Amino acid sequence: MVLLSQFGRFALVGGFSTALQYLILASLVHAAGIDPVVASSVGYVLSALANYDLNHRLTFRSRVPYVGGLFRYTLVMTTGFMLNGAIMAAGTKFLGLHYLVAQVAATIVVLFWNFFAHRRWTY
Repeated sequence: MVLLSQFGRFALVGGFSTALQYLILASLVHAAGIDPVVASSVGYVLSALANYDLNHRLTFRSRVPYVGGLFRYTLVMTTGFMLNGAIMAAGTKFLGLHYLVAQVAATIVVLFWNFFAHRRWTY
């Protein structure tokens, strides 16, 4: 039950961060004409900054020192960043998917990677 509750909080915090990423992605693609893979990557980094504090305090109620957890968080998120970029590139460049469809696929994969890596190691 603890795992399910924790995943629920993680999904809520992640939903906020994901909405922020999608807003940045769509804004950069439509308003600035930036490549979707680059725009998604920018959105991922900016939303990750907001995500750390919320997960540290609310989702995992971590006792790990804040700065120590931030280092681990950065390593996990770097892997998530690379997964996100690879899935976006594969979806948009190789499969010809609309960038939002590719982003949804990337979001689902990265969601599970991030949750289990953070739960097991970061916090």
